Amino acid sequence: RRVPRRLRALAFDVFGTVVDWRSSIIREGQMLSAAKGLRLDWGAFANTWRGPILQAMAPVRSAERSYVTMDALHRETLDVALAQYGITDLDETEKHRLAMGWRRLDPWPDSIEGMGLLKARHAVVALSNGNIALVLSMAKRAGIPWDTILGADLVRTYKPDAAIYDSASRFLDIAPSQVM
Repeated sequence: RRVPRRLRALAFDVFGTVVDWRSSIIREGQMLSAAKGLRLDWGAFANTWRGPILQAMAPVRSAERSYVTMDALHRETLDVALAQYGITDLDETEKHRLAMGWRRLDPWPDSIEGMGLLKARHAVVALSNGNIALVLSMAKRAGIPWDTILGADLVRTYKPDAAIYDSASRFLDIAPSQVM
């Protein structure tokens, strides 16, 4: 039996593609600065924080470490960035709030409108290294109109592991040629 090749779903990366993680983390940091009187280049801090997050996924992909959610990696790597900047006076509640700032990322100005146009003909799907709860929280806050969210927690690894990309057609019950 021949499977039709008609495109049915568009699977999007989330961080940096649909949402502006850097500006959003800068905003979160500036709010913390206002509350705590910190003087900090939050743009540089955001970049410093992001690097270890990307590195922290590698041991999960290679099975040197069991899967942990992106929320957990954000919290773990926050301590590394705070130490690099000599920030020692945040309590656990403040650290948790800052780490959960990744759930409050703003979409790029054209993301929601563009996704709305694409939804007329295709399923619009998040295919993310983020865990489902993280991406769902972000979507609800920002009005991101996903048809469904496929998070790393479903396959328990991180991109660029092929398992994530291969899972999209399986979870959507369509042929691989029908998802882009």
